[in-house]
Amino acid sequence: MPDDDLPAAPKKSITIIKAGSHWIFKHFFKDKDIFKELADYYDKDGYRFVLRTPGERNLVQKLLERRGFEVALAESSRGYVVKLSRQSRYAAVLKNSLAQIETDEWRVFLMKDLAAVKEALRLGAKLVEVDVQFRV
Repeated sequence: MPDDDLPAAPKKSITIIKAGSHWIFKHFFKDKDIFKELADYYDKDGYRFVLRTPGERNLVQKLLERRGFEVALAESSRGYVVKLSRQSRYAAVLKNSLAQIETDEWRVFLMKDLAAVKEALRLGAKLVEVDVQFRV
């Protein structure tokens, strides 16, 4: 069977989400060259990439698309935010989150994509139905 008859491998997708005045995303790049190209945007304390301007967002989006990624832009956190009570175990939710806020009652997480939201809900989190402002 010739190679061009094989189905295309599914594209890896990355969601870039607006948080405050910045855009953020999280992805583990197996290809170290891609990570090196994006290293200036990596926030090692938050384990995420932070894009501070629309120009940076557009540049990174194009770079990722050229490298074979499907990029989704979310201009709002709505639909990506979940909460867990402060008494709940949260490590599994935290690892797929981009940002976190704590209140007396809740831990609120901005998740990296819709698959991470679905997994958090499966683990007992509740969807937050309003826009939440995260500081990045």
